[in-house]
Amino acid sequence: MSPAFLTLVAVVVCILFRILNVHSQPLKPSVWCLDEQFLDCLYKIAPVLKEPYVPPRLWGFSGHVQTVLHSIVGRVRCPWPLGERVYLSLRDGSTLTYDLYQPLHEQEGKPNHQSIFFSYLKPWLPFPDDITVAICPGIANSSESVYIRTFVHLAQCNGYRCAVLNHIGALRSVQVTSTRIFTYGHTEDFAAMVENLHQKYCQSRIVAVGFSLGGNLVTKYMGEMQKLKPLSVIGGISICQGYNAVEGTKWLLNWQNFRRFYLYIMTENVKSIILRHRHILLSDEVKTRHNLNEREIIAAATLPELDEAYTRKVYNFGSIQELYKWSSSLFYFDTIEKPMIFINARDDPLIPEELLLPIKEYAITRQNTAYVEVAHGGHLGFYEGGFLYPNPVTWLDRTLVAMVGSLVMMHADLGKGNTKL
Repeated sequence: MSPAFLTLVAVVVCILFRILNVHSQPLKPSVWCLDEQFLDCLYKIAPVLKEPYVPPRLWGFSGHVQTVLHSIVGRVRCPWPLGERVYLSLRDGSTLTYDLYQPLHEQEGKPNHQSIFFSYLKPWLPFPDDITVAICPGIANSSESVYIRTFVHLAQCNGYRCAVLNHIGALRSVQVTSTRIFTYGHTEDFAAMVENLHQKYCQSRIVAVGFSLGGNLVTKYMGEMQKLKPLSVIGGISICQGYNAVEGTKWLLNWQNFRRFYLYIMTENVKSIILRHRHILLSDEVKTRHNLNEREIIAAATLPELDEAYTRKVYNFGSIQELYKWSSSLFYFDTIEKPMIFINARDDPLIPEELLLPIKEYAITRQNTAYVEVAHGGHLGFYEGGFLYPNPVTWLDRTLVAMVGSLVMMHADLGKGNTKL
């Protein structure tokens, strides 16, 4: 075997090991929180935050691999929870759907896997399963997305009722009935689901959970319409959002860390939804009313180009900068009143660390707020354990279930008069 070939192999191996970041070690999550009572409750119900997060040894320390596997493969041995689809007709003519999943109770002599925090809740809640998790998925995602299904199933096993918003246009089986689909800052769809849940289960306490784009929507929702929001909403959790679409888009437009590639994928996903429903969204009447050029929409290679050609016009914004500022949860922080937990990974290839500075500053200046930063995990990956083959349940899934419990316990303590929220 020639020295040149051995040298080439050594170089390839070194590059591969660098990409996979295998020299890294498991680290404990970092937590920013001003409120000691809130932090104590969080650690009490979610002790996983005091332990190192251990990704799969071979590839789990690479944010890119975690992100790509999450988007292509999803989860390992993913369950398919059984629920019912709820249809809502909105005032603008849109058909909104969400999928409703009831908690799993004792079956065939096997006990329900309820978490320990339910023992704290009995004095205040009439039923042990009287908690509803209202879930807002990521961009172009729905209840059928694999990562949503695994979290829903684990939450069900812990005694929670779950409701998953299906972004308008995302489900192939549900036709669009108005001239719009979802967008980055339109919280009315999520608000309609929460209001419907409140009507169905007036005694239930609701925790809002949002992933990526859904995290932005949940945060913005928590900062909007305080007087209109049902009192049953007791808090929210945001995962892997970028907080500021104005600045975030600038980062996504460059090739550093392959962000432009990820932006292209997201653009194609949104564009495919528009074109799938083109007979309604791009009818001659709609194109005339909003001055839409179908060729420009089809030719768009980035989200800013697509938003310039379609989104801002449909939602009547003068510029995409105005659209992005309206959409960004960062500008609604000051009006959030309920407890919030935010989670991001430092190696998320879609979100540079510069975008995480505002949420750190916010968490150390506001009560009832915590920001959790994990060194690894990528964008919504957070696979856990093993050398090559990860555990079926991810670090994110089990941590989120515990965090929901911590928000419930904080609310229960408030009802008992132990703390102030």
